[in-house]
Amino acid sequence: MNKLLFYDFEVFKEDWLVVVIDMTKKKEHVIINDPDALEKLHSENVNEIWVGFNSRHYDQYILKGILCGFDPKRINDYIIVKGNPGWKFSSLFRKVQLINYDVMLTNDRGLKSFEGFMGNDIKESSVPFDIDRKLTQEELDETVKYCRHDVEQTVEVFLERKEEFEATRELVKIFKLPLESYSKTKAQLVSEICGGIGKKFDDNEFEFPTVPCLKLSKYRYVLDWYKNPENHWYSKGKTANKLKTMIAGIPHVFAWGGIHGAKSKNTVTGILLNIDVTAYYPSIQLQYKFGYRNMSKPENFELIHNENLRYKKLGDKKARLPFKIADNSISGQLKDKNSKLYDPLMNNAVCVNGQLMLLMLIEMVEPHAQLIQSNTDGILLKLKSIDDYDLLDDIVYEWECMTGMKMEFELYSKVFQKDVNNYILVDDNGKVKTKGGYVKKLTNIDYDLPIINKALVAYMVEGVPVEKFINECDELKEFQLVSKISSKYTHIIHGDKPLKEKCIRIFASKLSSDGGVKKVHAATGKAAKMPNSPEHCFLWNDDVNGVKVPSKLDKEWYINMVKKRLSDFGVI
Repeated sequence: MNKLLFYDFEVFKEDWLVVVIDMTKKKEHVIINDPDALEKLHSENVNEIWVGFNSRHYDQYILKGILCGFDPKRINDYIIVKGNPGWKFSSLFRKVQLINYDVMLTNDRGLKSFEGFMGNDIKESSVPFDIDRKLTQEELDETVKYCRHDVEQTVEVFLERKEEFEATRELVKIFKLPLESYSKTKAQLVSEICGGIGKKFDDNEFEFPTVPCLKLSKYRYVLDWYKNPENHWYSKGKTANKLKTMIAGIPHVFAWGGIHGAKSKNTVTGILLNIDVTAYYPSIQLQYKFGYRNMSKPENFELIHNENLRYKKLGDKKARLPFKIADNSISGQLKDKNSKLYDPLMNNAVCVNGQLMLLMLIEMVEPHAQLIQSNTDGILLKLKSIDDYDLLDDIVYEWECMTGMKMEFELYSKVFQKDVNNYILVDDNGKVKTKGGYVKKLTNIDYDLPIINKALVAYMVEGVPVEKFINECDELKEFQLVSKISSKYTHIIHGDKPLKEKCIRIFASKLSSDGGVKKVHAATGKAAKMPNSPEHCFLWNDDVNGVKVPSKLDKEWYINMVKKRLSDFGVI
């Protein structure tokens, strides 16, 4: 097995440095302004895996550039200041072998956000990156410390996401891919496995085929809406093209991405049957061969999908993992213009037929059960009695035979529903299923206002009073709001004080002398309140793990936020 070397570069006008941690040998390398030392370390580990955060877009090109004899500051500015992709800087980069694995995923907000969620130190270095001279020894020492911290944090995020790496490793092994494949995103990797062709088609993407099993009567007008040329557009400005209609007594929205139907602020008790299609979009792809025309190796897609379902049935999560991750990423690439699997007509065929087949199921079950909710890959029903379970099972089986899909059943006894994207399902044994930002289960690298999520669930599921839940908590980390500004903003202001940090950890304060936090827009210079932040707050950018709640924490602010969100659910 290849070694893992975690690395991070810091680049200034007159200096550069890199910290590399060899996890196998438990050894650290610090290289400052020494291309020969870097070349030696690289040559000794040329067949190992170099792991970084955002290294796919930045660090790997700094490393390659130094080995090619370029000034790393020029490469830094080419990427950061001018916004160019690093690979365009020089064709010589292709001659430098580097197996680079990037821990960063597409929608990540940055390493500092993860450091904040984990409760770790998020203070910025006091050494400005635009310094116009050689760094002093003291400045170099501080930068090394700062860089080392980021490498250590990258290791932590990697461990939290180890499944992602293991999935990549298994896919490389199963499909006998070159080691360079570790450098690819999951989308690029799966495209390679499926033999993405990258062909452009001149057909009308809105004239998609409908599946032969589709039978609609009462709600036929939804299909007609999709087929009407007047609706063949996705959005105009900020207006998305949607069909809003009532289906089975529930307000629904149909668009070009998915079906959504639910009553807002709705709590329902009784015999609730949650019906989900197993791996819906990939199953549609395989059953109807949608997306195959841009695959030279569709047999690999079929292997991935079938193994995903086989291991799911066996309950073998470890063996299933690579196939599940790969299967979930394939259909999404039909609408990704940068993917060699890109095929917008087939994307519409998958998404719209998926919605219409679920609509067909709703037509079939509507006379026998009450629809509570419908979403992209399933529906939630309330049964009149448990005696109707077998009848619904027969209807769903008939639908499965017609469509070629497979369904999964789960029984619940209560649902708290803010909307289709935020809800809690509870069964008689206390099992809880949550969805949405308000109530989702949190992880170490997604730990924002955790006290709010936990108090909401505790109140709705267990009846724990909000005041009791929040007042009894004495861990400061549970109250953290981690906020990071994007490149659209120059800096953050706390009260009247400008901050050097782009990412901060915010806590509500009882002290009126503690100001609020605002972000300053780069283009307009206007300051706007940081989202969800309190009017009075204090910051804690040091390590917060194990820190107890100080007397100035305004717990009443958190109590009010929980009650406001409970009101959004309609339960108070």
